[in-house]
Amino acid sequence: MIKEYTPLPSAPLKAGSSYARPAQALPERVRLGDPATDVMTDLSKVSLVSVRAKTPMDRANAKMIRYGVRMLLVLDENEQLAGLLTANDVLGEKPMHFLQNMGGTHADIMVRDIMSTQRELEVLKIEDVQHAKVGQIVAYMKKSGRQHALVVSEGADGKQTVCGLFSITQIARQLGVQVHSFELARTIAEIEAVIARA
Repeated sequence: MIKEYTPLPSAPLKAGSSYARPAQALPERVRLGDPATDVMTDLSKVSLVSVRAKTPMDRANAKMIRYGVRMLLVLDENEQLAGLLTANDVLGEKPMHFLQNMGGTHADIMVRDIMSTQRELEVLKIEDVQHAKVGQIVAYMKKSGRQHALVVSEGADGKQTVCGLFSITQIARQLGVQVHSFELARTIAEIEAVIARA
């Protein structure tokens, strides 16, 4: 049976070889009335960076820097979503509060100690996002007080799968707003100022 097939030719792997990474091309510029999906990171096209809940905070921060991201999905031992870790969690007041309450040193802080847990997170449904406008996402993020929003699809069994992500800094860039800060209130104010001038 196998004799009918000739083997494919091969070649040596060259030094410095890389590998294909998924990529999504979002529009460079959008307006508030454009479809929300124009500013959503689609996780079927882009890999999201994740970390384990038991990872030291400093290692998680180094991972964010290495990948050029400001948010990591936090996974438990079963590859289930345990929460989110943002650069604000690492660089803000959470580590100080943890040390004041629990003692120890900066090196003792784990991701699980400062992350937003699954129970604290709200999500947007993909069906709603597919019919929404960019302005609605900005309004939601302002109301929720978060810099990131997760988008989920829901199976017939009711289980949710994170399929997309919104980042207020990404949206601001696509709206043509110069982002000078990673503070949500300031970024929203900059978006509103640019819109008022337009």
